[in-house]
Amino acid sequence: MSETIKQVRAHLAQLTDRDDPYVESLRADPRKGVQQALTQFFRRLDRMAAAQAAFRRRFHYERALWQSGCQYVAGMDEVGRGPLAGPVVTCAVILRPDFDLVGVTDSKQLTRYEREQLYLQIVNEAVEVSIAVNDREVIDRLNIYAATQDAMIRAVQNLHHRPAHLIVDAVPLKVDIPQTTLIKGDQKSISVAAASIVAKEYRDHLMCDYDRVYPGYGFAENMGYGTREHLAGLAAQGVTPIHRRSFRPVPDYLN
Repeated sequence: MSETIKQVRAHLAQLTDRDDPYVESLRADPRKGVQQALTQFFRRLDRMAAAQAAFRRRFHYERALWQSGCQYVAGMDEVGRGPLAGPVVTCAVILRPDFDLVGVTDSKQLTRYEREQLYLQIVNEAVEVSIAVNDREVIDRLNIYAATQDAMIRAVQNLHHRPAHLIVDAVPLKVDIPQTTLIKGDQKSISVAAASIVAKEYRDHLMCDYDRVYPGYGFAENMGYGTREHLAGLAAQGVTPIHRRSFRPVPDYLN
């Protein structure tokens, strides 16, 4: 007795080889549902192959550095330079050459659920992860760019494994470690992408905590960015201790 179309779909879902004998046996099946299932199967494999190829491309910088003798390479990124409230969070991540989480990419391209799952896997599989935070007082005192640099440098200094090279997203650092600075580094380097995911998850959880402390601004959803709900909260309730006084329009609501 032949399989039902539902059974065929379930069977194909377990396969990753387009030359599998079972796949070949379905090519002659006249049922439209089976042929549709085959088409979807091949599309899934094409997407997987494309994701694998993109993953390998984004490991280009790390592979070159490892091959040149750099044992530890740290990718670095930050989250939170633009919001009106909350800290800036920076992260340094050192990965192994056999790191294989294909889903790691620019954190902004991932859903909240995907980021959370990848965050846990990155922390579990990385050689080391280091996070440094500067709150709004430091941001207002130094300016956001300097506060970001300061936190990034502390993230590097807090690593137990001293990196031989840094791959940094857009912000050059005054440290005595060679570095590669990339524009949109989280799209070009797996290590930077991993750092962006960890930093964003860490900051998002902080902002959810702040949402409970300071309700009415929508921090759990807008993460401190100047959305309509956030601006309405400022107009109705004024400025909280985590609002950046040096970011407009926050000063307009101080009185």
